[in-house]
Amino acid sequence: MSENKRKPVVPGEVIFEGDDYLPGDGTEKRDNKIYSLRYGLAEESNHLVKVIPLSGRYEPRRGNVVIGKVELITFNGWVIDIGSPDNAFLTLMEVPRFVNKDNLEEVLDMGDMVIAKISSINKRGIDLTLKSRGLGKIEEGIVFKVNSNKVPRIIGKEGSMIKMIKDETGCNITVGQNGMILIKGDSVEKELFAKEAIKQIEKKTFISGLTDAMVEWFKQNKEKGE
Repeated sequence: MSENKRKPVVPGEVIFEGDDYLPGDGTEKRDNKIYSLRYGLAEESNHLVKVIPLSGRYEPRRGNVVIGKVELITFNGWVIDIGSPDNAFLTLMEVPRFVNKDNLEEVLDMGDMVIAKISSINKRGIDLTLKSRGLGKIEEGIVFKVNSNKVPRIIGKEGSMIKMIKDETGCNITVGQNGMILIKGDSVEKELFAKEAIKQIEKKTFISGLTDAMVEWFKQNKEKGE
């Protein structure tokens, strides 16, 4: 099913009928019918049916890149709010630079924003790391929040949507899987233009032909990014 064939569904709605289809994320099969378990967009690929959720709280997964805020400094690391039911923890060992144990504020202080990756999820909670390219303290740019369940639409298939926004605005954009987004551009005007584009996508996630709609939106608003 192409982007144009994604269709809005609500919990309990029948998406497909017949033996040819298998239930995927957000669906279940009963009496030869595939039902939606979520409010979102139904998508079929190679006879596997899934629902992309468009509401609900962020559910952390190992490997997710997230943007969070330092909530607490402990003797061996930082507690980071990533918008999940449980806060995440960044230990000293997962910072790729020298850390003075007596002055952790030199690396990350209370209220600082940081790009991190979820390294593991266990009974103790969520563990973060900064040991990958592009991770670390946010020094500049604007950070804002969108519905985390709409991140797949903002990124687009194989990154197509976010690439369009970067190309049209000239901004560097980091999309956290938790719905926090960082935009860095040559000017505040360009950053705000990119933010406006992303907010347009967030509002229009249900429409068919979203890519074409955004191409037209950029044509009509081009002067804002100049």
